[in-house]
Amino acid sequence: MTLTTTTYQAPAGRLFAVEAGSGRPVICLHGITANAYVWLPVMERLAADYRVVAIDQRGHGRSDRPASGYAAGDFAADIVALIEALGAPAILIGHSLGARNALAAGLAAPDAVAAVVAIDFVPFIEDAVFASLAARVAGGNQRFADVAAVEAYLRQRYPLLPADAVERRARHGYRRTDDGGLVPLADAAAMTATCAGLEADLAGTLSAIAVPTLLMRGAASKLVSPEAFRRARALRPDLPAIEIADADHYVPEEQPAAVVAAMRSFLGRIPPARRAGTSARSDGAMANG
Repeated sequence: MTLTTTTYQAPAGRLFAVEAGSGRPVICLHGITANAYVWLPVMERLAADYRVVAIDQRGHGRSDRPASGYAAGDFAADIVALIEALGAPAILIGHSLGARNALAAGLAAPDAVAAVVAIDFVPFIEDAVFASLAARVAGGNQRFADVAAVEAYLRQRYPLLPADAVERRARHGYRRTDDGGLVPLADAAAMTATCAGLEADLAGTLSAIAVPTLLMRGAASKLVSPEAFRRARALRPDLPAIEIADADHYVPEEQPAAVVAAMRSFLGRIPPARRAGTSARSDGAMANG
């Protein structure tokens, strides 16, 4: 796979992107504190058939960090601007924060979004789960002595991540300080604001989205509980929804082959007219998987 890097202009300012392949655009949207490079295993499996564009979302990685604007609508506006730059309706695949943002963009611009794959983020996540997430996000804002210290921290924080995923996060998610240490690229103030925004009610978005949408959960996820997933499926029983075995919250990094297989199966059931970007609520109605 040949990778290129570029930047796009969006309401956030400059968005950094990693790209591979050609064809229908697929935009990959990472979770909170992560960056575009966590999607490389997924990109490798899609680049033969799609133009795969993974971005650092606003406040993250090498993208700009506006002083404010970390609600779902702000992230969605960046995504829509990116789709306009790419010049064709796009398939959105998002994890966690990225899933929330993909759903918001699909609702806001159904003619620009051909389909959404929303991984491990749904309405009805419990308050205690959000509190735990906020604590983990805040805890990651620290200085590390070296790459080995970063990797040790990441292995403790993400126990099911394979070694190559830990190495990618350590390599691409931190910057050197003047004294030779390492600190996260993700902006601390932006992470605090983004975390708070994740708690906004998502039920209205999921209820109203009209583009074909696949809901996905890691079978051992600690963010999306079985009850939250059950309630999301009950809210939209017309949407396909699956669980991925041997994965917790970080499904795309832990089980990229299973994610891509489920995504390809889902996309194969979308009518060609819908894949061209024509929206209709009935097109989103598929049997649960």
